[in-house]
Amino acid sequence: LKAIWPPGRGSSCRSLLENIGVLHLRSLASSCRYRAEPLVPCTSYYLVQVADLVRKQVTFSAMVHVDSDRASRNLHDQPANHQAMRAFLSSVAWCGFYGAGIIGMLVVYGLLQERIMAMPYGDPPVHFTDSVFLVLVNRTVAIIFAVCLVIVKGETLRNKAPLWKYLAISFSNVYASSCQYEALRYVSFPVQMLGKSFKMMPVMLWGMAVSGKRYSCRDWFIACIVTGGVTEFLLTGPIASHAVSGNSGWGLVLLCAFLALDGFTSTFQEKLFKDHVTSKYNQMLYINLGSCAISSVTLALSGNFGDAISFAIVHPDFIRDAGTLSAAAVGGQWFIYSQVKEYGALVFAATMNVRQVVSILISYAAYGHTITAMQILGLSLVFGGLFYKTTLAVMSASRAEQQSLLRKKAGSSAEADAAPKV
Repeated sequence: LKAIWPPGRGSSCRSLLENIGVLHLRSLASSCRYRAEPLVPCTSYYLVQVADLVRKQVTFSAMVHVDSDRASRNLHDQPANHQAMRAFLSSVAWCGFYGAGIIGMLVVYGLLQERIMAMPYGDPPVHFTDSVFLVLVNRTVAIIFAVCLVIVKGETLRNKAPLWKYLAISFSNVYASSCQYEALRYVSFPVQMLGKSFKMMPVMLWGMAVSGKRYSCRDWFIACIVTGGVTEFLLTGPIASHAVSGNSGWGLVLLCAFLALDGFTSTFQEKLFKDHVTSKYNQMLYINLGSCAISSVTLALSGNFGDAISFAIVHPDFIRDAGTLSAAAVGGQWFIYSQVKEYGALVFAATMNVRQVVSILISYAAYGHTITAMQILGLSLVFGGLFYKTTLAVMSASRAEQQSLLRKKAGSSAEADAAPKV
């Protein structure tokens, strides 16, 4: 009996086997007296038969139990599937909301840049010329935003990296933004926007110099395609601004300065995140504080602080435009941080590609820029290269996720194979 049904495999079934065995042993013992048959062989044979019947009954009961478990799981899985679908739709909706926020805010930001730097104010018409003052206004609003977020998130207001590193980023950030704004006095906004795509090459060079990064031949090929598209756009059609502040060549020089400074800014910010584990709000706070200090010193040394204040007082439309531009920039930063945190850099890269296309099309429609067929070809090369790069990154991430799932399944199978069989 112990061999057939050892303890621990179901006390009720074992008790049933014992009761059946005892009753039939008694009847067998009684019949063997009359037939003079040996008791032990008959009993052994009968116990085997009884054990088979009990095992069949237990197997049937287990199958019924499994079927009932499956039915129960199916009933429970239906609400779980509905919850998963609702969670998926909610995630898609939030991603679309963040993407629309990024595109909307940065489109407004770009249009107001061109309005402030390329269009005149007042009668007689006067152009605004102090781009560093515009940087100061922008960074002041960003400081208020960063302080609020640091307090809401419960982060410390102390600097987590040496101040000189923040100031180095602030220096490049102030003059990169100033070059970006100043360039709009000489070239159109679509040219400035495409110039930002041109920065792929400087960013890669700075990454090699500062962080020791290495890039594949495919990365360099895409960078060359984008750079070639930008170059074709610049050389095959009109690129001048509406402002009458000189030739567009000086605007291209300013764009090159912007690309070099902005490439250093983004690369050094990434290094600061890794070396000192700073939060994005901590960086935003101290970099903008440094930017305000550097902007104020620059305006004071150049003697343009008073002129900029006077221009703002005389032209209240400028105050409205500068305030809206700063709010759009800060709002865009919040949407960017939210999307990157929730959905990653690949989704953000795709969103920025769409933003560039939308911004350029709206600028052409709003300010009446002209474009040639060859420039359209250049635009196609630029955005084709950018979207191709984003697609490759998404496919690479998808393959990495599939490999991770396969490794997890293989590990689960190995654990199941190693588990003791009953």
